[in-house]
Amino acid sequence: MSKLSCMVVALTAISVAQGQRPAPAPAAGSPGTPVVLTLADALERAKANSPQFQAAVTELGLAREDRYQARAALLPGVNYNNSFIYTQGNGTASGRYIGNNGVHEYISQGAAQEVIGAEKVLEYQRAAATHALSKARAEIAARGLVVTVVQSYYGLLAAQTRTTNAERAHDEGDHFLELSRKLEEGGEVAHSDTIKAQIQANDLKRAWDEARLAEQNARLALAVLLFPTFFQDFRLVNDLGNLPALPPLNELAEMAAKNNPELQAAFATLWVTNKQVSIAKAGYLPALSVEMFYGIDANQFAKRAPDGTQYLGYAGTVTLNIPVWNWGATQSRVRQAELQRHQAQVEFSAAQRQAAADLQSFYSEAQVAYEQLQLLKQTAEMAEQSLRLTTLRYQAGEASALEVVDAQNTLTSAGNNLHDGEARYHLALANLQTLTGEF
Repeated sequence: MSKLSCMVVALTAISVAQGQRPAPAPAAGSPGTPVVLTLADALERAKANSPQFQAAVTELGLAREDRYQARAALLPGVNYNNSFIYTQGNGTASGRYIGNNGVHEYISQGAAQEVIGAEKVLEYQRAAATHALSKARAEIAARGLVVTVVQSYYGLLAAQTRTTNAERAHDEGDHFLELSRKLEEGGEVAHSDTIKAQIQANDLKRAWDEARLAEQNARLALAVLLFPTFFQDFRLVNDLGNLPALPPLNELAEMAAKNNPELQAAFATLWVTNKQVSIAKAGYLPALSVEMFYGIDANQFAKRAPDGTQYLGYAGTVTLNIPVWNWGATQSRVRQAELQRHQAQVEFSAAQRQAAADLQSFYSEAQVAYEQLQLLKQTAEMAEQSLRLTTLRYQAGEASALEVVDAQNTLTSAGNNLHDGEARYHLALANLQTLTGEF
């Protein structure tokens, strides 16, 4: 590494240690202008950069191509075959190998093949079921990603508000410390009040540092989700206070019955295993194959012989393959498929019960979070008023320093609880929508 590179790394480390952000990686937009993101923007970026979601999309694409290939296998295939066979001569028409048709044999034929049997049809149906399963899994991944992004997005917004609250509390602590010193100089309060104010100011400074660190970590976690390169120069649109209404439980139950991807995945898995049983049983059935050829298979590469005999023509074969004995391999495959189907039936039943429980649990969480928001707002307003009144009483000599400290802590806690409650409600809605889809 060059000396210049070493200096850049060192300066970056120093700036981080001092609480300053290093210069971000270049991003789209005007130089030096932070990227402004809404929740919808964050979701779009996360879908493009999440390896787990992209893996589910890739699986869906592979399943779609498998279904296409299985459907193509149901249709006749056409090939154009060209070959030349040479056999050492011995004075006879066939040469030294009686199985051959001559010393020189030219084959140039178009061939159409078709296999008619239950197994091919069932394999296409299984591919269609697997595609439905992959589609459900992709939807599960998409909704799970929404929960992750919502949690990180509103987690960062809540962390920013906690930093703001901690900074305000720190400023109020400094103001209270200065006030205590002035009152002590005037002989109105004891030195113990100034000591308490100093301790409170130190604690609030430490809490502010912790809040800034938590905000930085939340920003880093969200940046990893959203951007293909390490980039932190973005700003979120703060819609913590934008709280959608919670629909009635009966409406959500109807939506969950239609749109729950976990149930769809479990049902698709059962569908796949049913087709696997049918495919295994198809091993007992005969299969018919038909081949048609058109072209030449002659001792000369020509349409006709010198004497006018026609070489160009067509031929066909029909083969019926009847299974008779394979030492129980078919029975074993059937038993395997039936075991897998039984497991899928058990998992489908469990998924139905879990879906009902999740709906009730997620709805109760969202309902409680929404109802508590009114109490949290009232508490935050009362805590702010309490601090103002307690500070006035302290200035008038009617309150102790301990009361002021307690009021400051109560206000900080109430503000943090309010914004945490708003983030909790948004996350509860996101969890609920994993079952119902958007509402």
